[in-house]
Amino acid sequence: MELMMRNMFQSLGKSRTANRLAKKYGLRFGAARFVAGETIAQSIAAVHALNQDGRVATLDHLGEFVFSEEEALESAAMCMQTLDAIAESGVTSNLSLKMTSLGLDISRDLCISNMRRILDRARLYDNFVRIDMEDFAHCQISLDIYRELRQDYDNVGIVIQAYLFRTMQDIDDLDVLAANLRLVKGAYKESPQVAFPEKSDVDENYKKIIQKHLLNAHYTAIASHDEAIIQFTKQFVHDQQIPNQQFEFQMLYGICEELQKQLVKEGYRVRVYVPYGVDWFGYFMRRLAERPANVWFVLKNMFK
Repeated sequence: MELMMRNMFQSLGKSRTANRLAKKYGLRFGAARFVAGETIAQSIAAVHALNQDGRVATLDHLGEFVFSEEEALESAAMCMQTLDAIAESGVTSNLSLKMTSLGLDISRDLCISNMRRILDRARLYDNFVRIDMEDFAHCQISLDIYRELRQDYDNVGIVIQAYLFRTMQDIDDLDVLAANLRLVKGAYKESPQVAFPEKSDVDENYKKIIQKHLLNAHYTAIASHDEAIIQFTKQFVHDQQIPNQQFEFQMLYGICEELQKQLVKEGYRVRVYVPYGVDWFGYFMRRLAERPANVWFVLKNMFK
């Protein structure tokens, strides 16, 4: 049943029709727990509240259904407006983005042009931009563009997914760039030809890449709500005498709030991924697919 539900939500997340309906009816039935709102002002207010208790953030203007150059340019403009709002408000937040929202599926040159404009704006504010990794079909081109951008920018990082077979080699290849990486398990439905089908194998690979990147002495963001992974990381950095300034824990907005606050009390940096915007549906569907408990939360909201 859990597998059927996960597959259903992953399929819905890719549906343009479902996305249009979601835009029409807004953040109902529990989505507001995981999405900070539809406007920049709402997202900045959410980040301010996080900053108040010691958490930092990364803001993401959601957008996964971009099919024209005009839409890609609008998405890039929203990213730059988000950086402006961060600077003007004084909140502590980076920016996260998906390159498909900047026109990656339309034109590589268009995407790179948008990325450069965004990174220039971020550099103006001494801020940092994280490129979210998407499905396997976009993995290689995302890494290629990241390498190209690193020739001119040091304020950009990328995400690496533990469930892909190729991941350990990618970590090795990025070592020369001293890459700032967010390490995740992976949230897309992938073929067993390219990804570990068993959770236990994903978890084991995740631990290995955390160890490797930390021992390479590069900044590491461990993005997980898995308390076993978090405890593993805490023990590893203690044993290896890795300073807290070299890593951070990252979690999603609206998930494991108490754990986030506890880690802050223990002296760890905790960054919360705060998504906002009208194109929230695909992101919301992936959150439901990841954790069945999220589904029951939404169902309870529907019957209230």
